Amino acid sequence: MHHPDTAPQDRFADGALYIAGRLTRGTSGRTHTVVDPATGAEVLTYDLAGTEDVDAAVAAARAAFPGWAGATPGERSDALHRFAAVLAGRAGELARAESLQCGKPLKLTREFDVPGTIDNTAFFAGAARHLQGQSAGEYSGDHTSYVRREPIGVVGSVAPWNYPLQMAAWKILPAIAAGNTVVLKPAEITPLTALLFAQAATEAGVPDGVINIVSGTGREAGEHLVGHPDVAMTSFTGSTAVGRRVAEIATATVKRLHLELGGKAPFVVFDDADLEAAAHGAVAGALINSGQDCTAATRAYVQRPLYEAFVERTAALMETVRVGDPFAPGTDLGPLVSHAQRDRVAGFVDRARSYACVVTGGEAPGGDLEAGAYYRPTLITGAAQDSEIVQSEIFGPVLVVLPFDGDDEGLRLADDTPYGLAASAWTRDVYRANRATREIRAGCVWVNDHIPIVSEMPHGGYKASGYGKDMSTYSFEEYTQLKHVMFDNTAVAAKDWHRTVFGDR
Repeated sequence: MHHPDTAPQDRFADGALYIAGRLTRGTSGRTHTVVDPATGAEVLTYDLAGTEDVDAAVAAARAAFPGWAGATPGERSDALHRFAAVLAGRAGELARAESLQCGKPLKLTREFDVPGTIDNTAFFAGAARHLQGQSAGEYSGDHTSYVRREPIGVVGSVAPWNYPLQMAAWKILPAIAAGNTVVLKPAEITPLTALLFAQAATEAGVPDGVINIVSGTGREAGEHLVGHPDVAMTSFTGSTAVGRRVAEIATATVKRLHLELGGKAPFVVFDDADLEAAAHGAVAGALINSGQDCTAATRAYVQRPLYEAFVERTAALMETVRVGDPFAPGTDLGPLVSHAQRDRVAGFVDRARSYACVVTGGEAPGGDLEAGAYYRPTLITGAAQDSEIVQSEIFGPVLVVLPFDGDDEGLRLADDTPYGLAASAWTRDVYRANRATREIRAGCVWVNDHIPIVSEMPHGGYKASGYGKDMSTYSFEEYTQLKHVMFDNTAVAAKDWHRTVFGDR
């Protein structure tokens, strides 16, 4: 069944923006067509958001802020619990819509994207009641001090196309749980599930204007949102290059900034590792979401005694991966999100042929899949550490394998890129594992696994992978500000410290 419950053209007939609890049309004068990357078929043509639409969404969020920020933690928690229940009731539709616009296999959206989003919502429903400041105390002796943790205001967020539903949730949930209101710009090529998410919130009783969606281009809607004087904070997930531009714009209005940027995750296999576990982990970790994952395993460093066996076994496992229609039972790997993205990935691999060896894959499948944006799982060896294929984020189903000798070398190579989002270490030795988790500079280091995430733990990067955290209660540090409140306890008019300004003791 290659469509969501209601055809997107019908469901979003009133427009693909969501402002103050209603679908509305963009006023930019331009349209965008969402395309099914598996077939090239048109899914939805909609009017893109212009700057006036962003202004309207920010105004709606600003108007909703006092009421939402003034609600009790329990009231916000109750609304989020109802939100999680509505999402659970719509799980099938959300999964199909995500697969339709992204090309993800239905088993991925049903078992990962949608359940993960529902779990995030349930987590933040609970966390909304645990936003605490420091306890009160008399730190000067003459005053009582305490800390208030308060919401920031209107958050303007920009989400990417690789996990449209989950990224909408990661941006919106901690912000609203803390009492902020949100204007989210999804990627213009994948707006469907962000809109369904916002509609579900309204159905659950989240007040109008707390969550607003502006489907538009980064250059017009995105830049206007980030630079908007009434937006108090920007949260952006996407490439490091665009992240730099976002930071430039945000700096002009001195707003809070949270950036989750690119990655080039190393996958370090020591010579005592379980070879079978490492090969399975490498295939799953490199190919999830067709490799369009900033934490995907992209650089495998394998200690020389295991290197040849690892390459052979990983290539053999890659060749068993079933590439096909995302809605067909048994499909493991769908297309990339667009033909442009497929061609970009192919370009990296084709350029690498001059200096490296393509062991398996390295081509688009033909036949029944020719119309889609498909690319075969690809394994590359023989590349130098400073080569493009090793250093640049490809964002496709491509794994590069390099050998190393001593542990020092393996860990040095793992850290040798500008990125630092995620990494994994594969070993049976607790001391090796502990050393790897200490020395690899990344926001997440897995041991004997790669990819799993949980709502209770933070997600975010080091170095050029950005700063700030998604998920977990640590994300509240991004979406709240601290206020010191200080009461005089003496009721004395002339305080002792006043003599430093006038008069004598």
